[in-house]
Amino acid sequence: MRVLALDTTTRAGSAAVIVDGRVLAEHVGDGTRTHAERLPRELLEVLEAAGMRTADIDLFAVACGPGSFTGLRIGIATIQGLAFVHQRPVAPVSVLRALAEVAVGELPVGARAGAWMDAARREVFSALYDVLRVAADGGVAELAEVEGPRVGVPLNVVARWNEAGAPQAVCGDGAALYAAVVPPGTTIVPAPPLAGTIGRLAPLVQAVHPAGVQPLYVRRSDAELARDAVAQPR
Repeated sequence: MRVLALDTTTRAGSAAVIVDGRVLAEHVGDGTRTHAERLPRELLEVLEAAGMRTADIDLFAVACGPGSFTGLRIGIATIQGLAFVHQRPVAPVSVLRALAEVAVGELPVGARAGAWMDAARREVFSALYDVLRVAADGGVAELAEVEGPRVGVPLNVVARWNEAGAPQAVCGDGAALYAAVVPPGTTIVPAPPLAGTIGRLAPLVQAVHPAGVQPLYVRRSDAELARDAVAQPR
């Protein structure tokens, strides 16, 4: 299966081409420019590096969140447009699940892996998983969700995780940023470009019609919060 994957949840983001679970090409974006300025050119460049065209792709994959509201909208819209043109399905992949895949690394079955993304406002997006099966032959690990995507203050996340059982490893820029409060004994795994991992996870995700892609925001936008504040009776 030929997959074109895009991650716009961070400023730089990344794009990748994956064939039968193997990453053929992966490019990191130019974080000095907005995603709107760089797309879809960056997708065309990674396709060219893999010797392919958009018409060759069987499945389009996109990071559905959490992350920057603007980045998510631009990334999803770009992938939707390409998928509409070529009448292909889209696999929306959670970035937290992708980070957990990286965190698993050499962990054994029965271990626990976590994901922490910087959510600004001194908070992190987080999720926690148990390892049911380790990856083999370039495949991906089978994980069971212990705690689904949430957003909160790092110390509060640590308190919940310590109560449930802290992970052996955690991956994400949030873990690096708040390393001082990561549970003792938990290894912090640096977050790599994620498009390749998103593309490898895509065949395992329920693919949808391009119009059916829904962003995973986790947290409400500032506009929504401001609107509700104005609507509150005084």
